Amino acid sequence: MLNPNEVGSRENEARDAYQAMHTPIRVLIVDDHAILRAGVREMLAEEQDLQVVAEAGSAEDATQQLRNGLQVDVVVLDITLPGQSGIDLLKQLKRDQPELAILVLSMHPERSFAVRLMRAGANGYVPKMIVPEELVKAVRAVGTGRRYITPLVAELLASECAADEEGPMHNRLSERELQVFTRIARGVSPAVMANELGLSVKTVSTYRARILEKMGMRSNAEIAAYAVRNQLVE
Repeated sequence: MLNPNEVGSRENEARDAYQAMHTPIRVLIVDDHAILRAGVREMLAEEQDLQVVAEAGSAEDATQQLRNGLQVDVVVLDITLPGQSGIDLLKQLKRDQPELAILVLSMHPERSFAVRLMRAGANGYVPKMIVPEELVKAVRAVGTGRRYITPLVAELLASECAADEEGPMHNRLSERELQVFTRIARGVSPAVMANELGLSVKTVSTYRARILEKMGMRSNAEIAAYAVRNQLVE
């Protein structure tokens, strides 16, 4: 026969297990467009197992909230942010909080960034034009420890494994080179770029020279044209 203490202990364990199973997945939305954040929040609002607990308009804002103790399970992240990029934030979060699930929600089509971001640690990648049902499905998947991969991303990942698959030219760039590349394409000055990336202006110029050589280009205008054509910048 169980004594009262044992009964109480088992009841507490059962209660904790039930609460763990029925605790909503806590979501942080990181996007610099307030209207888009509101749209995502509205898409998730009707789901009892999903709860938007906070929003951030920049990587710095998101980082500060998390450092202040904000508890979340999933970060819905736009990769195009002012200041520190979403790609940088993704890597930082995966380094500092590897258990945190990151779902990239981007206006860029999967062919542009999906494979690179999945390799960087993203748990899923979905376009912003996704229907509400698919977004809910994606958040739920990454929030329960799974990956969310669309058929196109699966196809791209398979293609990356093919020995003769080179992919688009920007795949030749390192992560840092791609960060500089997209900033050049957006017209960011070397000084501002250096400040955002924590580099010297001279180092930024060195990266620019490497990019031009790898891409077979001669000017910032060619970089910008390529980035727009391949939907690497808005």
